[in-house]
Amino acid sequence: MTDDRDIYSQLGVSSKKEDIHKAIKSLDKGLFPGAFCKIVDDNENRKSHCSIFHSDGAGTKSSLAYMYFKETNDIDIFRGVVRDAIVMNIDDVLCVGADGNYFISNNIGRNGKIIPGDIISVIIDEYDKYCKKLTGLGLNTVLCGGETADVGDIVKTILVDASIFTTMRRDKVINAANIKKGDVIVGLASYGKASYEEEYNSGIGSNGLTLARHGVLSHEYYHKYPECYDINVNKELLFFGNYKLTDSIKDVNLTIGKALLSPTRTYTPIVLEVLKKFRDSINAIIHNTGGGQTKLLNFGFGIKYIKNNFFKIPKIFEIIQKSSETSWNEMYQVFNMGHRMEFFTSEETAKEIINISKNYNIDAKIIGFCEKSPSSSENQLLINSEFGSFNYFKHI
Repeated sequence: MTDDRDIYSQLGVSSKKEDIHKAIKSLDKGLFPGAFCKIVDDNENRKSHCSIFHSDGAGTKSSLAYMYFKETNDIDIFRGVVRDAIVMNIDDVLCVGADGNYFISNNIGRNGKIIPGDIISVIIDEYDKYCKKLTGLGLNTVLCGGETADVGDIVKTILVDASIFTTMRRDKVINAANIKKGDVIVGLASYGKASYEEEYNSGIGSNGLTLARHGVLSHEYYHKYPECYDINVNKELLFFGNYKLTDSIKDVNLTIGKALLSPTRTYTPIVLEVLKKFRDSINAIIHNTGGGQTKLLNFGFGIKYIKNNFFKIPKIFEIIQKSSETSWNEMYQVFNMGHRMEFFTSEETAKEIINISKNYNIDAKIIGFCEKSPSSSENQLLINSEFGSFNYFKHI
């Protein structure tokens, strides 16, 4: 896999989602077209407020959880997948500065012949428990029910998604269109053990799991779990890695399976504290989900982003790259590579954000800065890393 082929796209997934962006190109972009999430008129027609409705999920991580459960009989592994689904929503919407009441609905699609009711019970229980945990972290979060559908003709194993709704004042919106020359980029680490987490987090998040699981796990799983892959994909790209789910990782007290399934970290308490103290000094908050470290190319106008001070790469990404032989250029487009939340602000405010983050035992630092792009119709990103320099572009 050492050539320049885009492994991720060959597995049927796109980090850039060009076809999706093309499909929604003509749709209304909402009240703040440059914001991280679409923002629409207030549901009660208050001119001073606006509404945000957002949907996301754990993606193929739920299929990996199924494999891990089959191998270990650890049913609680599905609790992490629920957290993935919730956090992928919550932390996205936090990026626009919404810090009020969040209403959550879950959406589970399963193959009833493979996924028994006791797994569904654990999943629904965790939706309730994690919403209460978020409330305890300062974000009032209400679980409003959901839908569990038996759709075995469509879903081979299980799909775990969520949707959230909230409202906020328009004058408090964090609009990523405000990113400007001179901003520094503060990155919050995705790995380690935060003060509000129960165990060490590998940093994997919920993006790139199709590449991660097929590129890391042994081909023996191709034969054991045909329900966990697309039969239309080249057989050579299906579970072509070097590891078993139960293999231990040196220097990290996790197995391969547990590392790949580390729940997506929420930055809720940090973002809430930053918003409370420095909202007016924040030009943008970017959650590095789809697109990995290149996510920010979708935001700002005519900006050249320079990232040149990364955290030491977490072990899980070293394993993924080496086992799958994915190019480093592609790795940065698919994964967060060590930090998943970014603040765009002044250097002075950046120091305060770093201190807040470290108070929660999450490392943080200035990982880059913003310049004016040579072209007003194009955003650019230059990544200077220990593995080389990579350039990325997007017309806006």
